[in-house]
Amino acid sequence: MPFLSDTLSRVQPSPTIAMTNKAAELKAEGRDIIGLSAGEPDFDTPAHIAEAGRRAIAEGRTRYTAVDGIPELKRAIRAKFARDNDLDYAPSEISVGTGGKQVLYNALTATLNPGDEVIIPAPYWVSYPDMVRLAGGTPVTVACGLDTGFKITPAQLEAAITPATKWFVFNSPSNPTGAGYGWEELAALTEVLLRHPHVWVLTDDMYEHLTFGDFRFCTPAQVEPALKPRTLTVNGVSKAYAMTGWRIGYAAGPEPLIRAMAKVQSQSTSNPSSISQWAAVEALDGPQDFIADNNAVFARRRDLVVEGLNACPGVTCPVPDGAFYVYPDISGCIGKTSAGGTAIETDEDFATALLEEEGVAVVFGAAFGLSPNFRVSYATSDAMLSEACVRIRRFCEGLR
Repeated sequence: MPFLSDTLSRVQPSPTIAMTNKAAELKAEGRDIIGLSAGEPDFDTPAHIAEAGRRAIAEGRTRYTAVDGIPELKRAIRAKFARDNDLDYAPSEISVGTGGKQVLYNALTATLNPGDEVIIPAPYWVSYPDMVRLAGGTPVTVACGLDTGFKITPAQLEAAITPATKWFVFNSPSNPTGAGYGWEELAALTEVLLRHPHVWVLTDDMYEHLTFGDFRFCTPAQVEPALKPRTLTVNGVSKAYAMTGWRIGYAAGPEPLIRAMAKVQSQSTSNPSSISQWAAVEALDGPQDFIADNNAVFARRRDLVVEGLNACPGVTCPVPDGAFYVYPDISGCIGKTSAGGTAIETDEDFATALLEEEGVAVVFGAAFGLSPNFRVSYATSDAMLSEACVRIRRFCEGLR
């Protein structure tokens, strides 16, 4: 009898974490490595938020809390949804977990049965399909290429829906592409969903506040209120508030679903860190002006990277609407051989050779469900990004 669960054979370790770890190993060996694979801001947590965490410790707020969030944080989340998204939720319709990933996993675990399908536009965040598989469902990926701006069209969504569809997973701005859906684009998708009342919407809004230029964020239940009774709107403090390590995610949705998610969490992690919850209260209720300042930095870095990558032979890099990623197409590099002698047959070959020959760590596109591409996280210094672009261009110019 095998010792390990058969479920593990259906999932893979996170490729983004694997690439980050590989880059760290090479750096520890003395290699000059530029890591562009990790998806987290390089800013420190703002001082007023960090102070709230320290204050929680000093005041002894270090004991167990309610399984899915303290009342004060639920009130702050409720106020955030009203302020930013014109959505009204009761505290009983809000759930807090140990990061957005746990919140998503709780929802899928609480709702999926064998045979249930989950529509996931590709490219996608690497964890979506594997979380669906772990929960017993079947991921149905829909390829959304450069021709549609990496965004699913209403016709594609309509074609993917079957009687077995339970969830449609929606992420805007997107990891890995940074592509965002405007109000009219999202309204066209919600129109399709209104025709299929058995399909629920799982929207990942983690990059809501990381947007650039004229792009304006909107979320499905905001665009089409009739979808609110079957939408779980997921968000968190990790990205916009530079709190990745604090591990606080949250969601709002129908009370029966929220109760089911709390049941799952009660038998897994129980409550999120009490200290982190109090820091998250301050994040949501406190000053927000630093977000615009950080976005100005990210926008500058985005432009630097887009210009640098588009100067590379065989690379096409669109301009993203938000987040802190670009997802260049490398069709012009496939079928060639690197200066170091590696045959570039796939985007994984490209990323591996780039790391080994030039010391730049990126994540290959197949990990996100769409090839041939790679993802760059530009959440690092201008100097590092400039040097990375020089190395990537040199690598591409060396392909024969």
